[in-house]
Order: sequence, then C-alpha cells, then structure tokens
Amino acid sequence: MTNSQPTTSRLTQASFHLLAKPTGAICNLDCTYCFFLSKDALYPGDRMRMSTETLESYLKQLLASQPDGPVSVAWQGGEPTLMGLDFYRQVIELIKQYARPTQIIEHTMQTNGTLLDDEWAKFLRQNSVLVGLSIDGTQSMHDQYRVWKDGRGSYVDVVKAWELLQRYQVDTNILCSLSAANADHPIEVYRFFRDELGAKHIQFIPIVERSTPVDLEIAEKGWSEKPGRRRILYTQQGNLVTSRS
Repeated sequence: MTNSQPTTSRLTQASFHLLAKPTGAICNLDCTYCFFLSKDALYPGDRMRMSTETLESYLKQLLASQPDGPVSVAWQGGEPTLMGLDFYRQVIELIKQYARPTQIIEHTMQTNGTLLDDEWAKFLRQNSVLVGLSIDGTQSMHDQYRVWKDGRGSYVDVVKAWELLQRYQVDTNILCSLSAANADHPIEVYRFFRDELGAKHIQFIPIVERSTPVDLEIAEKGWSEKPGRRRILYTQQGNLVTSRS
C-alpha cells in the first residue's frame, strides 16, 4: 500500500478530507515496497478491524463535527475491500442516518482490486465511489513488486479489476508507484496506461526514503525479521527518486 488517495476535480471543493483505514495494515497482497511492511504480523486476527460499533461512532462524530457542504472520506488500508461489501453498505446507511441534509458525503477507495466482482462494481457505481486502482505499469513492471503472499504476480488479477470497473463505468484513477522497475521508462508506462488501458486519470507516487548510512543500517536490521528475507529500501540520489539501496 502506498500513502496516496485518488483525486479528481469533483473532490477538490470538499471542506474536509478524512483518511479511514478500517482494516489497519491487513492486506491480501505482499507488495515488497509497502510502507506498512510486515505490520500485519504485529496485529494478528481481527482485533485491528473496525467494528460496527466503532464505525457508527466514527461516522456520527465526523458528520457532527463538520460544517455544511462536502465532506470526503477516503477508504484505504491495508486492503479496504477485505472488510467485505456489507461493511460499506453499512457505511452508506449510517451516513443516511446521521448526515444533515446540507452535507454532501463523497467517498474514495484505494484498492488493489483483486477482490472486486460484479456486486462490488454495482455498489461502487451506484454510490459514486471514486476508485484508485494500484497498477504499476506493464506486467513485468507490476509483477516485480506487487505480488501475492506466495510470490506470484498480481498483474492479471488487477487488470481484470480495471476492465470490470470500466464495464460498470465506475469513476477510476490509476495509482502507479514509481519504483526501480518503472522509473526509467516513463514513456512506456504512460502509453501503456493511456493506449492499452484507456486511463484518463493517473497518479504517480514516488517511493523515496531520505536517509543517512546510519538510518540504512538500522532499517535493514529492523526489516530483516525473517531469516533470508530483506525488505526493500529506497534512497534519493541526485535526480533519481527510486534508486534501490
């Protein structure tokens, strides 16, 4: 997961933008550049998932604290679709219950897309949810880092999600993390999104850690909690934004 959210002009007038992470760090993928690293191992089970009671209190307080006009809620994770579709149906019903007539609630969701199906797509379309779908370029670029927990690339599954969202005319952005796999191929990446996927809105998110040699040593020790496994750390070197350390 990268720390960004989908944006288009229809959200720019919102008076308040809230980032909600109902699954915490839990994700069904194991992207090797994820800023959450292996934090899901620190919080096993379901105790970090947002309960129905917490959700109701969360939305009730949010809406009560905001003035009239638009309020934007960005659903992120981990992977937010792991909460299940019924969770987000509850969100819509609770907002109907607690929002004032003069408030306009706008939803965005950042997702890897792998759990989306027709029911999800219908819901997203019906409720005007703006989706940010994480795709890092061509298959070889995407599959270098965005992998399942067994190491398989997720490209085929994510492209299926993109095609599904397009069929249902869900407002969708592409969220592309700039890594060592794609940073040196801007034209190829852009043309892939524009010509092969037909994307209209693309966000590029650089993976950068500004660090000293001391930081690098500490980080590598901390990120090597499993024997034989090392997490990727990127440093900024000159004009390069994703030079692998």
